[in-house]
Amino acid sequence: MRREARAFSPASVGNVGVGFDILGHVIEGPGDTVTVRRIEEPVLRIAAIRGTTLDLPLEAPANTAGAALIAMRDALELPFGFEVEIDKGIALGSGMGGSAASCVAAVVAANALLDEPLSPQALYPFTLVGEAVASGGRHGDNLGPMLLGGLVLATAEHLASVPVPQGWHSLLVHPDAVLETRRARAALAGAYELKDFVHQSANLALVLAGCYQGDATLVRAGLADVLVEPRRAPLIGGFDAAKAAMLAGGAMGASISGAGPSIFGWFETRAEAQAAAPAVQAAFEQAGFTSQAWVSRIAAPGARVL
Repeated sequence: MRREARAFSPASVGNVGVGFDILGHVIEGPGDTVTVRRIEEPVLRIAAIRGTTLDLPLEAPANTAGAALIAMRDALELPFGFEVEIDKGIALGSGMGGSAASCVAAVVAANALLDEPLSPQALYPFTLVGEAVASGGRHGDNLGPMLLGGLVLATAEHLASVPVPQGWHSLLVHPDAVLETRRARAALAGAYELKDFVHQSANLALVLAGCYQGDATLVRAGLADVLVEPRRAPLIGGFDAAKAAMLAGGAMGASISGAGPSIFGWFETRAEAQAAAPAVQAAFEQAGFTSQAWVSRIAAPGARVL
């Protein structure tokens, strides 16, 4: 019987601009690694958290990974417990799915220790519990792609992989700044015009149709956030110039990654994404921020046992 497993979960782009709380894709490169040990005592312990200067909670119910594993233990009525060590590789408050990555890596590692492991879809409800600890809401736009890989449509109960041409790539640029998820969500309070919901729905439909058909023209027509971005952009220094640099570099569309302050753009080729990165980073530098950039296939793999 296996007693220990380590799993890695990649970072992600949440919302993808037009799919608030329901659409996301993974990013190759950064991610969180979680080690889970099966213990006889029927409890959940967080033994260590490394890779962050912030004091993340060691109390299991208040920790994203801990809450997800408690939900798993309770639902499956497991007679044993887990001890967990978390190695953070995603900056917190970056808009790259840092809280989601920890709970996904934890359940994927714990799943490898079960007598009868579950499917990635079956793990989804447990990760929703963990994500709610950090963000205050049960949304799966980061969780879904981390579990399945690639671009995923995530509702409250279902995960649906969305096919994307292998050549399409994402450029993600993270300025050296923190935007706490709860603050970013607070910026969305207030009334919205019905016409804006219709516009956003049309844009989401264009993006999904473009992905299924491999039609970049449809994606270019639809990848524009008219609901969330206008309210969050003022919270991100240098955003307007960085987005303009993405589009000038040939992006099919660009917007805020997750709650921000990171920004992403979709490109038809890897070469275009790589070529656009310096100008986007220069825009953030003009605003006073150093930054990191990653170029990744949109159809990249999700979490895995190491």
